[in-house]
Amino acid sequence: MSQPWEPQTTHERAVLDVLLAIRAFSDAMDRMYGGMKGDMEMNATDLAALRMLIMREQRGEQVSPHDVARHLRISTASTTKLLDRLSASGHVERHPHPHDGRGRLVVLTEESRHAFFRHFGQRLQAMRGVALRYDDDDLAVIARFLGELGEVLDPE
Repeated sequence: MSQPWEPQTTHERAVLDVLLAIRAFSDAMDRMYGGMKGDMEMNATDLAALRMLIMREQRGEQVSPHDVARHLRISTASTTKLLDRLSASGHVERHPHPHDGRGRLVVLTEESRHAFFRHFGQRLQAMRGVALRYDDDDLAVIARFLGELGEVLDPE
């Protein structure tokens, strides 16, 4: 069994501090989403689908069932069950695709959008407040760093 990594230099100590902060942040996110899952009576995949829909909606992107399946890395059969469940609980609606007569789009309901922001609104505002303390150059470095970490943890 290998020994835990022991930093040898001040730079390595700084790296370890960042990694520990990321772990603490990840734990805090897990607790936040865990509370929402219980409040909204959802499982982790349901909540991940709603988060994806919120993010894509904010970017002005349309979402197909195929997009949901690819994002969550689940089969089309599992995606159908997921969307059936979210539709039955009033969280999403499926609409005809405006350009593809056979295609469908997945859209959040107003009720689901309000519930999401009711649960996350204060936290998102607090997170925005933290980010506003940093200048544009700092934020660019942070965004690049987090993006690169995401790619390492979850390669396509």
